[in-house]
Amino acid sequence: MRFYFLLLTTAISFLTASAQTTQSKSKVTAAPTLKNALDSFSYAIGLSTGNFCNQQKIAKLNTSMLLKGMTDAGSAGKALLTEQQMNTVISSYLSTRNTQNATANKQAGEKFLAANAKKQGVVTLASGLQYQVLNTGSDTTRPKLTDKVKCHYHGTLIDGTVFDSSVERGEPVEFPVNGVIQGWVEALQLMPVGSKWRLFIPSDLAYGDSGAGPTIGPGSTLIFDVELLEIVK
Repeated sequence: MRFYFLLLTTAISFLTASAQTTQSKSKVTAAPTLKNALDSFSYAIGLSTGNFCNQQKIAKLNTSMLLKGMTDAGSAGKALLTEQQMNTVISSYLSTRNTQNATANKQAGEKFLAANAKKQGVVTLASGLQYQVLNTGSDTTRPKLTDKVKCHYHGTLIDGTVFDSSVERGEPVEFPVNGVIQGWVEALQLMPVGSKWRLFIPSDLAYGDSGAGPTIGPGSTLIFDVELLEIVK
């Protein structure tokens, strides 16, 4: 069902774009507005499709084959692929795209970490995790793997894109040390309470080839400013 939805929404998106291009050649049209429920639904489908394509980094499609697929879907016996073949093709293509994106992100991350390791104050651990002490704090107590902690954090990609931040939300977060990504698990057990570190986390200590959410792509190296406020009793 999901593949049908993706195919349909992508088709609608490209059909709409083609229609707008044709219209723009003949006359200048007013910006579309949401006048009724159908308009809103149609626009929502377009947004969903655009977000999906952006997440998967799909920059283009063969619109001729796209339109043929739309037409053949309503004509019994004319489809070039069976339903099983259709699902396999879509799954395989997206899997290949994911692998390509992961490879590119890993290479960018490795290059970044190699240069970062040469900067003053940056410590590189055997695991590949890097950290920089921003504030040492006055407490010498360090969390254990079984502890629960309260932290403030600010997370970005290596290009500076913010993907999550308790600092921006204005509210620290509590969580078990062993309940977060591996880079955090390792760093938290080294951090004294009250300290603030900047963590540079390679993808294999973060979300790996799966990525996370709409912003953290597969193979992404992550940067976190982490302030360890307390060990929760």
